[in-house]
Amino acid sequence: MDKMNLRRRILNTRSGLDEKTLRDSSAAVRENLLQQPWVQMAGLVACYWSIGSEPSTHGLVLALWKHGTTVMLPVLQPDNDLDWAVYDGPDSLAPGPYGIMEPVDTRRGVDAIRTAALVIVPALAVDPATGVRLGRGGGSYDRALARVGPNVPTVALLHEGELIEGIPAESHDQRVMFGALPTGIIRMQQM
Repeated sequence: MDKMNLRRRILNTRSGLDEKTLRDSSAAVRENLLQQPWVQMAGLVACYWSIGSEPSTHGLVLALWKHGTTVMLPVLQPDNDLDWAVYDGPDSLAPGPYGIMEPVDTRRGVDAIRTAALVIVPALAVDPATGVRLGRGGGSYDRALARVGPNVPTVALLHEGELIEGIPAESHDQRVMFGALPTGIIRMQQM
C-alpha cells in the first residue's frame, strides 16, 4: 500500500459522504472528545480549523473556547511550517492561504505548540497498531508534532473506517496517541 493511492482512496470515500453523515460524524467526534477528562482539563489546546469533508472542528473549537480553554489554531507559513495564533471567537478568523480560516491574533511562532496541553490534528487515516498518521502530504503537521512533548496527548480526528493497519511510515512521520472517531476514542497500541 502506498501513501498516494491510500490518500486518493480515502479522499474519494470522504467526498461521497453526505452533509447529514458529515454533521452527525463530526458531532459524535466532538462529544466523545469533550467527555474526556484530559480534554476538559487542558488549559491550552492546539487545534485546527477543518475544511471540506474533514471531521468538523468548528463546534469543537467554539465549545473549548466557551469552556474557557485557550485554543491556538495554525497559520500556514510560506515554507509549509505552522505558526500559531489564539482563537478569540468566530469573528477572530480570516481566510489564509488556500482559503483556510486562520486567527488574526498575534502570531506566537512555530514553537508555541510546545506549550499546548493537548494537540488535535487532522488526518486521513491512522494505523491503530503504531499511531502512524497519514496526512495530506505537505509535512506541516509532522513538523508541528515533532515539537510536542512526549507526554502531551496528540489526537487525530477521523471518520469511521479510517483506522487502517499497515500505513507506510517514513523517518519524518510523527505518531499520534489517540484517534477520535464517532464511535469513541481509540488509544494507539505502540504509544
